[in-house]
Amino acid sequence: MGKKLLGTNYPVSICFIVVNEFCERFSYYGMKALLTLYFLNYLKWDKDLSTAVYHAFSGLCYFTPILGAFIADSWLGKYKTIIYLSIVYVIGHVVKSVGAIPTVGSTELHIALSMSGLILIALGTGGIKPCVAAFGGDQFGEEHTTERQKFFSIFYMSINAGSFLSTIITPILRGDVQCFGGDCYALAFGVPAALMVVALVVFIAGSSLYKRTPPQGNILWEVCNCIGFALKNRWNKSKHDSPRQHWLDWAEEKYSMRLIQEIKMVLRVLVLYIPLPMFWALFDQYTHATCISSSGKTSKLNLGLLDFGACYTVILTEIEDVKANNVHIAYQIPQYILITAGEVMFSITGLEFSYSQAPANMKSVLQAGWLLTVAFGNVIVLIVAEGAGLEQWIEFLLFACLLLGVCIIFSIMAHFYTYVDPEEMDKLYLENSVREEDDSDFKKKNNEIQLNKTGKSTRM
Repeated sequence: MGKKLLGTNYPVSICFIVVNEFCERFSYYGMKALLTLYFLNYLKWDKDLSTAVYHAFSGLCYFTPILGAFIADSWLGKYKTIIYLSIVYVIGHVVKSVGAIPTVGSTELHIALSMSGLILIALGTGGIKPCVAAFGGDQFGEEHTTERQKFFSIFYMSINAGSFLSTIITPILRGDVQCFGGDCYALAFGVPAALMVVALVVFIAGSSLYKRTPPQGNILWEVCNCIGFALKNRWNKSKHDSPRQHWLDWAEEKYSMRLIQEIKMVLRVLVLYIPLPMFWALFDQYTHATCISSSGKTSKLNLGLLDFGACYTVILTEIEDVKANNVHIAYQIPQYILITAGEVMFSITGLEFSYSQAPANMKSVLQAGWLLTVAFGNVIVLIVAEGAGLEQWIEFLLFACLLLGVCIIFSIMAHFYTYVDPEEMDKLYLENSVREEDDSDFKKKNNEIQLNKTGKSTRM
């Protein structure tokens, strides 16, 4: 497992990964904290367009992990994928910062640069997102699962630490520092860009210490082909052949049992994730609505967070529109503590669960599947919140009721889920393959003996 931290079973390499994640999250959330105000005050967009672009960007950041997972597990490996897409990430930040300089071109150029920068940032942050968490998990041997579980808690602590500091510092840079005769968006976006450069440098600095898992070939394409073959075979032969225990078993005549079992594992987890986007829909919608209201009206709400193991519900007990700055900010502290507690428990569990239940050759893929729940949460916000045109308190109430229903559904689904140990399955298939090779060698030697005997009797 390489060098370890003094007196522990933690590899030294995870220090570079954790610091990298802290800087990257500072970079991302620092930039994102200013987006809405940047759209409203700098680009002079209206609230509806600003909200739509904000959620479209957020959704894109969580759809692109599929691309990153495909590149990592099938082609470049996690290490190279992180480095190359981090470079794309840095370029996106630089373009975004240049677009915030008033003296650079016209408004149309500012919009073009801003949108181009955001697309590159979405490709970068989304692409590396499933790889960094999975790469951190890869640093631990199978005998150190407890340390790996704790690593994901430390990993997520670095995410929250980076986002917390950035959402304090970058707004200060925008408001308190004046440049070009107004709020200094160029500096406020430039600092996150610098932090992303630091993140990349730190990650590269630990290169000699990393444990790297080579890519397993075009695994996603093979998975899709296997599923397609199973469905086609079932459609063509189900009326004539004997029934199979699982629909994927119709692929047995062409694909290995190991691949089929691995696909079953992944699909079982992905089905379990179906209700989860509603959590992120409420979480992200609330965060964005608070930012919008801070520029005009402030919503006073009282939220209670109930823990049902891995799912949470929000209860709104009082909402009213009041004048800006009429409510002391301290009244929001309990709500944010509860929301943060829920999000931390939810996310850490999801990260570790996605890693532990994934086959070795699909770690990044299942991490991307987990992150897709965030993407679909943003899609729900765009459809319900923006499409329906409801009042804000009705939106919150609607999302809370939907999440309560989802909470019950997910609790039932989780109750019937059976945990799988991918490493034990790997050992089992390895033992079976050894036996098959031994049987094959035995049959081959036996045939040679029979041939030799036949040859001798012929010559006599």
